[in-house]
Amino acid sequence: MSSDNKADASDELAGGMNQLDVGESQPKTDQEYAESQLTLRAVVTSKEAGVIIGKAGKNVADLREETGVRAGVSKVVPGVHDRVLTVTGSLEAISKAYGTVAKSLLEGAPAMGMGGIVTANGTHPVRLLISHNQMGTVIGRQGLKIKQIQDGSGVRMVAQKEMLPQSTERIVEVTGTPEGIQKASWEIGKCLIDDEQRGYGTILYNPVMRAQGGAGPLGNGVGGGGFTGGRGFNRTGSGADFADSSYNRRPQGDMNRPPPTHTEDGEELQTQNISIPADMVGCIIGRAGSKISEIRRASNARISIAKAPHDETGERMFTITGSAASNEKALYLLYENLEAEKMRRSQTPQEA
Repeated sequence: MSSDNKADASDELAGGMNQLDVGESQPKTDQEYAESQLTLRAVVTSKEAGVIIGKAGKNVADLREETGVRAGVSKVVPGVHDRVLTVTGSLEAISKAYGTVAKSLLEGAPAMGMGGIVTANGTHPVRLLISHNQMGTVIGRQGLKIKQIQDGSGVRMVAQKEMLPQSTERIVEVTGTPEGIQKASWEIGKCLIDDEQRGYGTILYNPVMRAQGGAGPLGNGVGGGGFTGGRGFNRTGSGADFADSSYNRRPQGDMNRPPPTHTEDGEELQTQNISIPADMVGCIIGRAGSKISEIRRASNARISIAKAPHDETGERMFTITGSAASNEKALYLLYENLEAEKMRRSQTPQEA
């Protein structure tokens, strides 16, 4: 496997932990995997989107008819080449759909002026979107799982290390024949089904964030084009799986009282869990907690931080609780701080 495919240490450790977790439950049969429902998204270019949709929507309609999936492509964002293909259905149908999409892209590439992407052996890349928290399962311990998927399907897979702007999704580029991409999609889907718990709370990538240059859709609260109406958040339950965090500070006598479900204004409370790399936690908290306190005040969201890493990746869990608008603003501010710190570090000369 090439160096491009090597996962960083956190992915490898996460993969090992995930495999241990999965091993506690009864393994699924192929039939159970085939019938399991999920959503698998991919980033496509505007030209690729045109091929997938087809004239008057014919191609995407045929895709739905042939495979039984629900499929759609996000709207064009002015000045942004990215669009998102969303495919929902059974794993069997989804893997078949991605094989069909790959075939359409391969056949349609020259006509759409994308001839440079097609290689001599008739392969085409598909850029799947995978939650950062589930990436370890796809890569596996020491990269064994991703190697197994590549060997079994004949594809080449490259996992990007950086999350996409204002999201917790990363790209896994899968390059191969349509048949290979169908097989790889099946295996990747199995990983996501086995590791479903870690997928909760994923902040979905939205191409509109690129158009706004990181400014975020916060000028008029919810509805600015980002996580509209809170739909960008996958609910993660009450957060009880991170009970050691500072969120649970209620007195012992109140432990039987259910947590509030709405804000004082009557808006539904939402909970979002995100993982922050250990070496970035300090820049988020700030000196004497100054930065995290400012984010709490500005967003009006409750933000608690786990006292210890939640697994061997060393990442710390941040739990955000508030209205959809409050969560959106808190997430934007958190990621703004992360991006600023990354920029600062990239410009600071590294010690020999």
